[in-house]
Amino acid sequence: MGNLTRAQIEELATYCEEAELKAYEITKVTDQYPEMTYEDAFDVQWEVRRRKEARGHKVVGMKMGLTSWAKMAQMGVEHPCYGYLADYFSVPEGGEIKMDELIHPKIEAEIAFVTKAPLKGPGVHIGDVMRATDFIIPAVEVIDSRYKDFKFDLKSVIADNSSSTRFITGGRMARLEDVDVTTLGVVMEINGEVVATGAGAAVLGHPAASVAMLANMLGERGEEIPAGTFIMTGGITAAVTVNRGDSINIRYQDLGTITAKFV
Repeated sequence: MGNLTRAQIEELATYCEEAELKAYEITKVTDQYPEMTYEDAFDVQWEVRRRKEARGHKVVGMKMGLTSWAKMAQMGVEHPCYGYLADYFSVPEGGEIKMDELIHPKIEAEIAFVTKAPLKGPGVHIGDVMRATDFIIPAVEVIDSRYKDFKFDLKSVIADNSSSTRFITGGRMARLEDVDVTTLGVVMEINGEVVATGAGAAVLGHPAASVAMLANMLGERGEEIPAGTFIMTGGITAAVTVNRGDSINIRYQDLGTITAKFV
């Protein structure tokens, strides 16, 4: 259950969205409302989502965050978090990302799933996800926590839409039966230098487990993953800081590359 009033939820929604839209740092929301619950935090996220849709933006996908066991242990949490992807977050492959619109961005290499059947929790497991998946595709997420000096807790991350800001897809689509996503390797380069490597198993042991967890968390709110949903499953690599002028090149084993430039 939540502890905050509707007015407080709306106040925090404005606080978080203004920081995202105008690219300035804020202090974590639990500083203002230490009594807030996880339900309150998701209420803030869903209220910002509602406002964006009311202004004519489309939600074009979902994303999972904190999907490595090490990161969860480091933050003292038992499960990842999710967020939504708005239409204006999308950047074309090979495109430019404007640093003036961001605060202190980092990039993560990910594998995205696209569903062909709905998934509704509770009780969704990896097998359900595998059957419901149409294809996978390489993706890069640009995360940009709005919190000053990256000082946050899980409730604050959730209210901040799990640090979502931009994403890029590219390379080649593949069917799950044609790829072992657990051993699928990724090499991340910035300005020609290798800065991170990883394999799909870094995401909860199997990226499909991330999709299952998303379905089950959405189920707690009476929501589901519809057929045709684009889902970013979480970072295969560590999140790496990017700066103005950086060119990124992320190579996916047998699935091509994604490039972009930060300007």
